[in-house]
Parts: sequence; C-alpha cells; structure tokens
Amino acid sequence: RSDKPARSIVREQPASTATIGAAAAAEAALVAKTSSKTEVLPKAKAAKKAPAAGPRAPAKKTKATGETTVEGIRISHPDRVIDISSGITKLDVVNYYLDAARLILPHLAGRPVSLVRAPAGLGGQIVFQRHAGTLHIPELKELDKAIAPDLPPMLEVNSFAALIGAVQANVIEFHTWNTSKKNPTKPDRMVFDLDPGEGVGWKQIQEGAELARAFLAEIGLASFLKTSGGKGLHIVVPLTPKDGWDTVKGLSKRIVEHLAAVVPERFVAKSGPKNRVGRIFVDHLRNGFGATTASAWSARARPGIGVSVPCEWAELGVLTDGAHWTIRNVRERIEDKGDAWRDYAKTKQTTAKAMKTLGVEPGGG
Repeated sequence: RSDKPARSIVREQPASTATIGAAAAAEAALVAKTSSKTEVLPKAKAAKKAPAAGPRAPAKKTKATGETTVEGIRISHPDRVIDISSGITKLDVVNYYLDAARLILPHLAGRPVSLVRAPAGLGGQIVFQRHAGTLHIPELKELDKAIAPDLPPMLEVNSFAALIGAVQANVIEFHTWNTSKKNPTKPDRMVFDLDPGEGVGWKQIQEGAELARAFLAEIGLASFLKTSGGKGLHIVVPLTPKDGWDTVKGLSKRIVEHLAAVVPERFVAKSGPKNRVGRIFVDHLRNGFGATTASAWSARARPGIGVSVPCEWAELGVLTDGAHWTIRNVRERIEDKGDAWRDYAKTKQTTAKAMKTLGVEPGGG
C-alpha cells in the first residue's frame, strides 16, 4: 500500500472467536506467542498465459444475512475462521476453489475421490471421508459399487456445483485414487511422496527430487512435479493402464528400495520417524489399491492452508518449500501460468523397461 508506512500494515484478526473450539483456542494461544515472518516468494520464470477461461468473480458476504450464494449454492458461516494461525476463513477457501475450479476439476473427474473435512476448523476434528454418508452435496456422484464391492460406493466430484458444494460442507482437501472409474483394476499413475525426516533441509529435498527424477528417466519413466502443500514434494508418473495394482505397487516399492540402497545418506525406504532422521522417506505406499494422494490444486488442511500446485521441473530451484503457494498467494500463479502439466495427458508410457531393469515380475514379485 502507498497510503501507509510499511510497518503499520499488519495482519487483520478475526472479530470474534466464539465459534472456535477449545482446541483451536489453544492453538491461537500458541500462535500468539510465536513471532511470524513474511517471506517474499521468488517469481517463477515467465510462461504462456493460462487458457482464456479465467477465475470466477470472488464470492462476497451479503450484508443482510452474513451468508453468500455461489451459483445457487448457499455458503453458510462464510466468516468462520478455518485456520486461526493465518485468519483464513471459510469464504477464503470458497474463493480459492472458485479460482481453481477449471484446473482442479480435470484431476478429480472420472476418479474415486476422498474428502478431508474440517467442520470445526483446523483446531477441531479432521474427518477423512470416502463415502457420502449423511452428506448432501449437489451433484456429488456415487460410483459403481463394483469398484470396491465390500465398501459403500466411492465418490466422484466432476462438476462445479459438486466442488463448491463440498467446500460448503467444510471440505478442505480432495484426495484421488491412482485409477479411473472406467478401468479401476489398472492404475494409470504412480505417486512418490518425498516426506522429509527431522533435520532435512529444503535444499536436500530439492536435490532428492532431482535424483529421483533422474533415476526414473533412466528406467524409462517420465515424471511430473508438484508441491505437496505441506512439507515435501510429490513426483507423479503417468502410466498407460496396463498392469494391475500389485504389479504397480511392487514396482514403486522396488524403485524406492533402489534409491535407498544407492543413496542411503539421502533416502530411506522404511516409514517411521526414527528411520528417517536426516533422510527423506520416499512414500510408495500411496500406490496400493484404495490409497489416495492430495489432488493437484487441492488445498491442504494444515496451518497456512498450502496448495498442491503442479510445477515444471525447471521451477524446482525457485520453490521455497512444499507450501510455496497457499490459498492467499496462489491466484497470480493461476492467472499467469495455468496448469504446468500441459504435457501430462500426452505422456504415454508403460512399466515394461522399468520392470525389466529392476527385475520386477508381474504381480509385484
């Protein structure tokens, strides 16, 4: 702002914390004792403009009721604070998904989706929901029960109404399976979550991602990068849906074991905090049947509410952490860059070379 000295500009605080539960109030006390620092994020290199269909106009509260309506969907309690550490409200989350709708929906449509809800904000209970249950979300679809016969029907979010309706129902995160509803027995991608252990610096994570990318390329697999919206990075490998779950999971496990064996000072293949002190756990467990990963463009139910944003590999060096973008600063990225994975759908590859190189048999052996 040009009308005030820089030192006088401070974060606005919510007018009331009456709706915040005891857990959130404790979190607020902790935040109040901790000084905050604002970082200037480096701007990614120039790229082509996003497609012409731009973000939708932001939703606003009505003076009369304190509520808002987005294309017929009523948003209740829009000024309820979701994240006490940043002051982010339910309306802020709605407006993020208004901006990101055209980008996230292609990653959600046609896949089983799980919902991460925060009905009482991040200080309350976080609910991971695979099935509709008592939720009544407009246009939220239930998939064919044959996908998982022993469970209630899985969910699909394939429309703007379902997306914003889910946010009205306090959904923060959208997680997806590694398969489509049309071919649920054949995964169409592998996902590797680079999860840093205690003492691992951001530069180590960046170098680890580059090492993983180089090895994947060596065994014939092109990969794509995205921030996790949390602490680490996600590497996504698109696949032609040819192999079954056990084969793909077995291959992903062998890839991680190889990385841990060749660079043991950098990677570990076993989960657990003690195993990964000073090292990166490359999580391959997300590649089994029913496992999920936060979708590209999903917000994350963590303090600051980061966003899992697709990146070009050339941008890896300018990322500052896994939550480089949050719902507060991601709009410029959406407008300037759009989806950095424009070649993702064009990437046709199988596991054949990788399985032969690593000695993996069909079925994961």
